[in-house]
Amino acid sequence: MLYLSQVLSRPIRDLEGDRVATVKDVIVRLGEEDHPPLIGLVARYRRRDFFVSRWRVTEFNEHGVRLNSDILDLRPFVRRDGEVLLARNVLDKQLIDVDGKRVVRVNDVQIIDAAGEWRVTGADVSLQGLWRRLAPAGLIGTRKPVEVIDWSNVGYVATGEATVRLKSSSDKLARLHPVEIARLAEALSYHHGSEVVESLDDETAAETLEEMPAERQARILGDMDEERAADILEWMSPDEAADVLGDLPEDKAEELLGLMDHEEQAEVAELLPYEDDTAGGLMTTEFVTLPRELTVGEALARLREMAETPNMIYYLYVVEGEGSWQLAGVIALRSLILADPAVPLDEVMRSKFQRAHPDERAKEVAQRIAEYNLLALPVVDESGDILGIITVDDAMEILLPKDWRQRLPRLFG
Repeated sequence: MLYLSQVLSRPIRDLEGDRVATVKDVIVRLGEEDHPPLIGLVARYRRRDFFVSRWRVTEFNEHGVRLNSDILDLRPFVRRDGEVLLARNVLDKQLIDVDGKRVVRVNDVQIIDAAGEWRVTGADVSLQGLWRRLAPAGLIGTRKPVEVIDWSNVGYVATGEATVRLKSSSDKLARLHPVEIARLAEALSYHHGSEVVESLDDETAAETLEEMPAERQARILGDMDEERAADILEWMSPDEAADVLGDLPEDKAEELLGLMDHEEQAEVAELLPYEDDTAGGLMTTEFVTLPRELTVGEALARLREMAETPNMIYYLYVVEGEGSWQLAGVIALRSLILADPAVPLDEVMRSKFQRAHPDERAKEVAQRIAEYNLLALPVVDESGDILGIITVDDAMEILLPKDWRQRLPRLFG
Protein backbone atom coordinates (compact mmCIF):
# COMPACT_ATOMS: atom_id res chain seq x y z
CA MET A 1 0.00 0.00 0.00
CA LEU A 2 1.17 3.50 -0.87
CA TYR A 3 -0.05 7.06 -0.47
CA LEU A 4 0.17 9.73 -3.14
CA SER A 5 2.09 12.04 -0.81
CA GLN A 6 4.81 9.41 -0.50
CA VAL A 7 5.65 9.45 -4.22
CA LEU A 8 5.17 13.10 -5.21
CA SER A 9 8.51 14.87 -5.84
CA ARG A 10 10.37 11.56 -5.50
CA PRO A 11 13.10 10.77 -8.06
CA ILE A 12 12.54 8.90 -11.30
CA ARG A 13 15.61 6.80 -12.10
CA ASP A 14 16.73 5.03 -15.25
CA LEU A 15 18.04 1.47 -15.63
CA GLU A 16 21.42 2.39 -14.14
CA GLY A 17 19.82 4.14 -11.19
CA ASP A 18 20.62 7.67 -12.33
CA ARG A 19 18.06 10.34 -11.53
CA VAL A 20 16.46 11.60 -14.76
CA ALA A 21 13.35 13.40 -13.48
CA THR A 22 10.97 13.76 -10.54
CA VAL A 23 7.37 12.70 -10.02
CA LYS A 24 5.08 15.70 -10.42
CA ASP A 25 1.75 13.82 -10.57
CA VAL A 26 0.14 10.42 -10.90
CA ILE A 27 -2.40 9.77 -13.66
CA VAL A 28 -5.36 7.40 -13.47
CA ARG A 29 -8.09 6.72 -16.00
CA LEU A 30 -11.70 6.96 -14.94
CA GLY A 31 -14.17 4.39 -16.20
CA GLU A 32 -16.79 2.02 -14.91
CA GLU A 33 -14.34 0.39 -12.49
CA ASP A 34 -14.69 1.12 -8.78
CA HIS A 35 -10.91 1.41 -8.35
CA PRO A 36 -9.35 3.23 -11.34
CA PRO A 37 -5.97 1.96 -12.59
CA LEU A 38 -2.80 4.01 -12.70
CA ILE A 39 -1.85 4.61 -16.34
CA GLY A 40 1.24 6.73 -15.95
CA LEU A 41 3.08 9.63 -14.36
CA VAL A 42 3.65 13.28 -15.08
CA ALA A 43 7.43 13.63 -14.82
CA ARG A 44 9.33 16.92 -14.50
CA TYR A 45 12.77 17.53 -15.96
CA ARG A 46 14.23 21.05 -16.07
CA ARG A 47 10.78 22.72 -15.87
CA ARG A 48 9.48 20.47 -18.63
CA ASP A 49 6.52 18.14 -17.89
CA PHE A 50 6.26 14.93 -19.89
CA PHE A 51 4.39 11.64 -19.75
CA VAL A 52 5.82 8.34 -18.49
CA SER A 53 3.68 5.31 -19.24
CA ARG A 54 2.87 2.82 -16.50
CA TRP A 55 4.44 0.10 -18.63
CA ARG A 56 7.80 1.89 -18.48
CA VAL A 57 7.80 1.61 -14.67
CA THR A 58 9.39 -1.37 -12.89
CA GLU A 59 9.44 0.05 -9.37
CA PHE A 60 6.92 2.40 -7.77
CA ASN A 61 7.26 3.08 -4.04
CA GLU A 62 8.02 5.69 -1.39
CA HIS A 63 11.63 5.85 -2.59
CA GLY A 64 10.60 6.87 -6.07
CA VAL A 65 10.28 5.30 -9.52
CA ARG A 66 12.58 3.02 -11.51
CA LEU A 67 12.20 2.80 -15.31
CA ASN A 68 12.83 -0.18 -17.56
CA SER A 69 14.35 1.97 -20.30
CA ASP A 70 16.79 4.87 -20.73
CA ILE A 71 14.71 6.40 -23.52
CA LEU A 72 12.48 9.33 -22.54
CA ASP A 73 9.83 11.07 -24.63
CA LEU A 74 10.18 14.71 -23.60
CA ARG A 75 7.24 16.02 -25.58
CA PRO A 76 5.07 18.28 -23.35
CA PHE A 77 2.43 16.39 -21.40
CA VAL A 78 -1.19 16.84 -22.56
CA ARG A 79 -3.99 15.26 -20.58
CA ARG A 80 -6.48 13.15 -22.53
CA ASP A 81 -10.19 12.70 -21.90
CA GLY A 82 -10.94 10.49 -18.93
CA GLU A 83 -7.55 11.03 -17.33
CA VAL A 84 -7.32 12.37 -13.78
CA LEU A 85 -4.22 13.86 -12.23
CA LEU A 86 -4.39 12.86 -8.59
CA ALA A 87 -2.39 15.76 -7.17
CA ARG A 88 -3.98 18.41 -9.38
CA ASN A 89 -7.57 17.13 -9.61
CA VAL A 90 -8.16 15.20 -6.38
CA LEU A 91 -5.81 16.30 -3.60
CA ASP A 92 -7.36 19.02 -1.38
CA LYS A 93 -10.62 18.80 -3.33
CA GLN A 94 -14.04 18.04 -1.88
CA LEU A 95 -15.73 14.77 -2.66
CA ILE A 96 -19.06 13.14 -1.91
CA ASP A 97 -18.85 10.06 0.28
CA VAL A 98 -21.95 8.14 -0.80
CA ASP A 99 -21.77 5.61 2.02
CA GLY A 100 -21.33 8.29 4.71
CA LYS A 101 -23.71 10.72 2.95
CA ARG A 102 -21.34 13.62 3.46
CA VAL A 103 -18.98 16.03 1.74
CA VAL A 104 -15.34 15.71 2.84
CA ARG A 105 -11.95 17.04 1.76
CA VAL A 106 -9.24 14.75 0.37
CA ASN A 107 -6.00 14.96 2.35
CA ASP A 108 -4.24 12.07 0.61
CA VAL A 109 -4.94 9.30 -1.89
CA GLN A 110 -4.40 5.61 -1.20
CA ILE A 111 -2.87 3.47 -3.98
CA ILE A 112 -2.54 -0.32 -3.82
CA ASP A 113 -0.75 -2.84 -6.01
CA ALA A 114 -3.43 -5.38 -6.99
CA ALA A 115 -2.23 -8.33 -9.07
CA GLY A 116 0.60 -6.32 -10.57
CA GLU A 117 -1.52 -3.27 -11.36
CA TRP A 118 -1.53 -0.09 -9.28
CA ARG A 119 -5.04 1.19 -8.52
CA VAL A 120 -6.58 4.04 -6.54
CA THR A 121 -8.41 2.38 -3.67
CA GLY A 122 -9.30 5.18 -1.31
CA ALA A 123 -9.28 8.81 -0.24
CA ASP A 124 -7.69 9.62 3.10
CA VAL A 125 -9.85 12.32 4.73
CA SER A 126 -8.22 12.21 8.17
CA LEU A 127 -5.88 14.61 9.93
CA GLN A 128 -3.29 11.84 9.69
CA GLY A 129 -3.41 12.15 5.90
CA LEU A 130 -2.77 15.90 6.07
CA TRP A 131 0.06 15.37 8.55
CA ARG A 132 1.65 12.77 6.26
CA ARG A 133 1.82 15.37 3.49
CA LEU A 134 2.83 18.49 5.37
CA ALA A 135 4.94 17.40 8.33
CA PRO A 136 8.74 17.12 7.93
CA ALA A 137 10.01 13.60 7.33
CA GLY A 138 10.65 11.65 10.53
CA LEU A 139 8.51 13.90 12.71
CA ILE A 140 6.16 11.91 14.95
CA GLY A 141 2.65 12.05 13.57
CA THR A 142 -0.70 12.70 15.15
CA ARG A 143 -2.42 9.95 17.10
CA LYS A 144 -5.64 10.56 15.24
CA PRO A 145 -6.69 7.39 13.35
CA VAL A 146 -6.45 7.17 9.58
CA GLU A 147 -9.83 7.38 7.87
CA VAL A 148 -9.86 6.19 4.28
CA ILE A 149 -13.02 6.27 2.15
CA ASP A 150 -13.19 3.38 -0.29
CA TRP A 151 -13.05 4.84 -3.81
CA SER A 152 -16.05 2.73 -4.76
CA ASN A 153 -18.09 5.02 -2.48
CA VAL A 154 -16.87 8.24 -4.08
CA GLY A 155 -19.87 9.72 -5.88
CA TYR A 156 -18.36 12.99 -7.06
CA VAL A 157 -15.08 14.89 -6.93
CA ALA A 158 -15.15 18.69 -7.07
CA THR A 159 -12.18 18.93 -9.41
CA GLY A 160 -12.84 22.29 -10.99
CA GLU A 161 -11.95 20.70 -14.34
CA ALA A 162 -14.83 20.47 -16.80
CA THR A 163 -13.20 17.53 -18.61
CA VAL A 164 -12.88 15.41 -15.48
CA ARG A 165 -15.92 13.33 -14.57
CA LEU A 166 -16.52 10.16 -12.62
CA LYS A 167 -18.39 8.15 -15.23
CA SER A 168 -20.11 6.06 -12.59
CA SER A 169 -20.97 9.06 -10.38
CA SER A 170 -24.63 9.22 -11.31
CA ASP A 171 -25.08 5.51 -10.56
CA LYS A 172 -23.47 5.91 -7.15
CA LEU A 173 -25.40 9.06 -6.27
CA ALA A 174 -28.63 7.41 -7.40
CA ARG A 175 -28.25 5.06 -4.42
CA LEU A 176 -29.14 8.05 -2.25
CA HIS A 177 -32.54 9.63 -1.69
CA PRO A 178 -33.05 12.90 -3.64
CA VAL A 179 -33.26 14.76 -0.30
CA GLU A 180 -29.76 13.51 0.55
CA ILE A 181 -28.39 14.34 -2.89
CA ALA A 182 -29.82 17.85 -2.62
CA ARG A 183 -28.21 18.44 0.78
CA LEU A 184 -24.86 17.19 -0.48
CA ALA A 185 -25.06 19.37 -3.60
CA GLU A 186 -25.89 22.39 -1.45
CA ALA A 187 -22.83 21.69 0.72
CA LEU A 188 -20.66 22.23 -2.38
CA SER A 189 -20.14 25.47 -4.26
CA TYR A 190 -22.87 26.49 -6.70
CA HIS A 191 -20.75 25.36 -9.67
CA HIS A 192 -20.01 21.94 -8.25
CA GLY A 193 -23.54 21.50 -6.94
CA SER A 194 -24.81 22.17 -10.45
CA GLU A 195 -22.45 19.54 -11.82
CA VAL A 196 -23.88 17.02 -9.36
CA VAL A 197 -27.43 17.73 -10.54
CA GLU A 198 -26.44 17.59 -14.21
CA SER A 199 -24.76 14.21 -13.70
CA LEU A 200 -28.08 12.63 -12.67
CA ASP A 201 -30.73 11.14 -14.94
CA ASP A 202 -33.68 13.45 -15.70
CA GLU A 203 -36.05 11.97 -13.14
CA THR A 204 -33.55 11.96 -10.27
CA ALA A 205 -32.35 15.45 -11.21
CA ALA A 206 -35.96 16.69 -11.07
CA GLU A 207 -36.58 15.10 -7.67
CA THR A 208 -33.30 16.52 -6.36
CA LEU A 209 -34.07 20.04 -7.59
CA GLU A 210 -37.47 19.90 -5.90
CA GLU A 211 -35.64 19.53 -2.58
CA MET A 212 -33.54 22.67 -3.16
CA PRO A 213 -34.38 26.31 -2.42
CA ALA A 214 -36.32 28.02 -5.24
CA GLU A 215 -33.51 30.45 -6.07
CA ARG A 216 -31.01 27.63 -6.56
CA GLN A 217 -33.47 25.60 -8.64
CA ALA A 218 -33.98 28.52 -11.00
CA ARG A 219 -30.29 29.32 -11.28
CA ILE A 220 -29.25 25.74 -12.02
CA LEU A 221 -31.94 25.23 -14.67
CA GLY A 222 -31.35 28.70 -16.10
CA ASP A 223 -27.65 27.96 -16.65
CA MET A 224 -28.26 24.48 -18.05
CA ASP A 225 -28.55 23.48 -21.71
CA GLU A 226 -32.12 24.43 -22.70
CA GLU A 227 -33.14 21.01 -24.02
CA ARG A 228 -31.86 19.27 -20.89
CA ALA A 229 -33.52 21.84 -18.63
CA ALA A 230 -36.86 21.31 -20.41
CA ASP A 231 -36.54 17.52 -20.02
CA ILE A 232 -35.97 17.92 -16.27
CA LEU A 233 -38.90 20.33 -15.94
CA GLU A 234 -41.16 17.68 -17.51
CA TRP A 235 -40.28 15.32 -14.65
CA MET A 236 -40.96 17.91 -11.96
CA SER A 237 -44.41 18.24 -10.45
CA PRO A 238 -46.40 20.95 -12.30
CA ASP A 239 -46.47 23.32 -9.31
CA GLU A 240 -42.70 23.03 -8.77
CA ALA A 241 -42.03 23.56 -12.48
CA ALA A 242 -44.32 26.59 -12.53
CA ASP A 243 -42.53 28.06 -9.49
CA VAL A 244 -39.13 27.61 -11.15
CA LEU A 245 -40.28 29.20 -14.40
CA GLY A 246 -41.78 32.05 -12.42
CA ASP A 247 -38.37 32.76 -10.89
CA LEU A 248 -36.62 32.88 -14.29
CA PRO A 249 -36.46 35.87 -16.63
CA GLU A 250 -39.60 35.97 -18.78
CA ASP A 251 -37.83 35.25 -22.08
CA LYS A 252 -35.95 32.29 -20.57
CA ALA A 253 -39.13 30.89 -19.00
CA GLU A 254 -40.99 31.14 -22.32
CA GLU A 255 -38.14 29.38 -24.12
CA LEU A 256 -38.05 26.45 -21.68
CA LEU A 257 -41.84 26.18 -21.58
CA GLY A 258 -41.90 26.02 -25.39
CA LEU A 259 -39.42 23.11 -25.36
CA MET A 260 -41.52 20.98 -23.00
CA ASP A 261 -43.81 18.21 -24.29
CA HIS A 262 -47.33 19.41 -24.95
CA GLU A 263 -49.03 17.59 -22.06
CA GLU A 264 -46.59 18.72 -19.36
CA GLN A 265 -46.44 22.18 -20.93
CA ALA A 266 -50.23 22.54 -20.67
CA GLU A 267 -50.26 21.49 -17.00
CA VAL A 268 -47.56 23.98 -16.08
CA ALA A 269 -49.10 26.76 -18.18
CA GLU A 270 -52.34 26.40 -16.18
CA LEU A 271 -50.49 27.36 -13.00
CA LEU A 272 -48.33 30.21 -14.27
CA PRO A 273 -51.02 32.96 -14.10
CA TYR A 274 -51.50 32.56 -10.32
CA GLU A 275 -49.58 34.68 -7.83
CA ASP A 276 -47.17 32.80 -5.57
CA ASP A 277 -48.92 33.87 -2.37
CA THR A 278 -52.35 32.57 -3.41
CA ALA A 279 -53.99 29.15 -3.23
CA GLY A 280 -53.68 28.94 -7.02
CA GLY A 281 -49.94 29.57 -6.77
CA LEU A 282 -49.62 26.88 -4.13
CA MET A 283 -51.67 24.15 -5.80
CA THR A 284 -50.63 21.29 -8.05
CA THR A 285 -52.62 19.76 -10.89
CA GLU A 286 -51.56 16.23 -9.96
CA PHE A 287 -54.74 14.66 -8.57
CA VAL A 288 -57.19 11.90 -9.48
CA THR A 289 -60.86 12.39 -10.34
CA LEU A 290 -63.53 9.68 -10.59
CA PRO A 291 -67.12 10.07 -11.93
CA ARG A 292 -69.76 9.60 -9.26
CA GLU A 293 -71.67 6.95 -11.24
CA LEU A 294 -68.89 4.39 -10.68
CA THR A 295 -69.10 1.71 -8.02
CA VAL A 296 -66.27 1.22 -5.56
CA GLY A 297 -65.06 -1.84 -7.47
CA GLU A 298 -65.11 0.02 -10.80
CA ALA A 299 -63.23 2.92 -9.23
CA LEU A 300 -60.49 0.63 -7.91
CA ALA A 301 -60.22 -1.07 -11.29
CA ARG A 302 -59.83 2.32 -12.97
CA LEU A 303 -57.05 3.28 -10.57
CA ARG A 304 -55.17 0.09 -11.41
CA GLU A 305 -55.49 0.80 -15.13
CA MET A 306 -54.16 4.36 -14.95
CA ALA A 307 -50.89 4.74 -16.85
CA GLU A 308 -49.73 7.49 -14.51
CA THR A 309 -50.88 8.50 -11.06
CA PRO A 310 -49.59 11.14 -8.61
CA ASN A 311 -46.69 10.04 -6.44
CA MET A 312 -48.97 10.02 -3.44
CA ILE A 313 -52.72 9.43 -3.59
CA TYR A 314 -54.54 9.96 -0.33
CA TYR A 315 -57.76 11.64 -1.43
CA LEU A 316 -59.75 10.94 -4.58
CA TYR A 317 -62.01 13.62 -6.01
CA VAL A 318 -65.46 12.59 -7.21
CA VAL A 319 -66.89 14.64 -10.10
CA GLU A 320 -70.41 14.80 -11.51
CA GLY A 321 -69.68 12.62 -14.53
CA GLU A 322 -67.23 11.50 -17.23
CA GLY A 323 -65.35 14.49 -18.62
CA SER A 324 -66.69 16.80 -15.91
CA TRP A 325 -64.57 18.83 -13.46
CA GLN A 326 -67.59 19.69 -11.27
CA LEU A 327 -66.54 18.54 -7.81
CA ALA A 328 -69.22 16.50 -6.04
CA GLY A 329 -67.33 14.90 -3.20
CA VAL A 330 -64.09 13.64 -1.70
CA ILE A 331 -63.16 10.12 -0.64
CA ALA A 332 -60.08 8.90 1.21
CA LEU A 333 -58.25 6.08 -0.53
CA ARG A 334 -58.41 4.02 2.66
CA SER A 335 -62.20 4.35 2.73
CA LEU A 336 -62.39 3.29 -0.91
CA ILE A 337 -60.28 0.17 -0.30
CA LEU A 338 -62.31 -0.89 2.71
CA ALA A 339 -65.75 -0.25 1.15
CA ASP A 340 -68.03 -2.87 -0.42
CA PRO A 341 -67.05 -3.09 -4.13
CA ALA A 342 -70.72 -3.05 -5.18
CA VAL A 343 -71.53 0.23 -3.41
CA PRO A 344 -71.72 3.41 -5.58
CA LEU A 345 -69.18 6.14 -4.89
CA ASP A 346 -72.14 8.36 -3.94
CA GLU A 347 -72.54 6.36 -0.75
CA VAL A 348 -68.89 6.41 0.24
CA MET A 349 -67.80 9.94 -0.62
CA ARG A 350 -68.10 12.97 1.60
CA SER A 351 -70.20 15.67 -0.03
CA LYS A 352 -69.35 18.22 2.65
CA PHE A 353 -65.65 19.06 2.65
CA GLN A 354 -63.19 21.90 3.00
CA ARG A 355 -62.19 23.71 -0.19
CA ALA A 356 -60.22 26.77 -1.25
CA HIS A 357 -60.70 29.44 -3.91
CA PRO A 358 -57.69 30.04 -6.20
CA ASP A 359 -57.42 33.71 -5.17
CA GLU A 360 -57.41 33.04 -1.42
CA ARG A 361 -54.25 33.98 0.47
CA ALA A 362 -51.85 31.06 0.67
CA LYS A 363 -51.24 31.51 4.41
CA GLU A 364 -54.97 31.36 5.20
CA VAL A 365 -55.35 28.15 3.20
CA ALA A 366 -52.28 26.63 4.87
CA GLN A 367 -53.72 27.43 8.29
CA ARG A 368 -56.98 25.71 7.34
CA ILE A 369 -55.11 22.57 6.27
CA ALA A 370 -53.31 22.51 9.62
CA GLU A 371 -56.48 23.25 11.59
CA TYR A 372 -58.47 20.40 10.01
CA ASN A 373 -55.50 17.97 9.91
CA LEU A 374 -55.84 17.53 6.15
CA LEU A 375 -53.29 15.94 3.85
CA ALA A 376 -54.65 17.84 0.84
CA LEU A 377 -57.23 20.52 0.07
CA PRO A 378 -59.04 20.93 -3.28
CA VAL A 379 -58.96 24.31 -5.01
CA VAL A 380 -62.31 25.05 -6.67
CA ASP A 381 -63.40 27.96 -8.89
CA GLU A 382 -66.67 29.91 -8.84
CA SER A 383 -68.48 27.35 -10.98
CA GLY A 384 -67.50 24.47 -8.69
CA ASP A 385 -64.84 22.97 -10.97
CA ILE A 386 -61.76 21.53 -9.31
CA LEU A 387 -58.58 23.26 -10.51
CA GLY A 388 -55.99 21.55 -8.36
CA ILE A 389 -55.07 20.53 -4.82
CA ILE A 390 -52.77 21.90 -2.13
CA THR A 391 -50.77 19.24 -0.32
CA VAL A 392 -49.84 19.42 3.33
CA ASP A 393 -46.09 19.63 2.70
CA ASP A 394 -46.52 22.73 0.54
CA ALA A 395 -48.88 24.22 3.13
CA MET A 396 -46.41 23.63 5.96
CA GLU A 397 -43.69 25.45 4.04
CA ILE A 398 -45.85 28.55 4.36
CA LEU A 399 -46.39 28.15 8.11
CA LEU A 400 -43.00 26.91 9.31
CA PRO A 401 -40.09 29.27 10.03
CA LYS A 402 -37.64 29.48 7.13
CA ASP A 403 -34.93 27.51 8.95
CA TRP A 404 -37.32 24.59 9.44
CA ARG A 405 -38.59 24.33 5.88
CA GLN A 406 -35.64 22.35 4.59
CA ARG A 407 -36.21 19.73 7.32
CA LEU A 408 -39.82 19.09 6.30
CA PRO A 409 -40.25 15.65 4.68
CA ARG A 410 -41.91 15.76 1.29
CA LEU A 411 -44.91 13.50 1.81
CA PHE A 412 -45.99 13.86 -1.80
CA GLY A 413 -42.55 13.90 -3.45
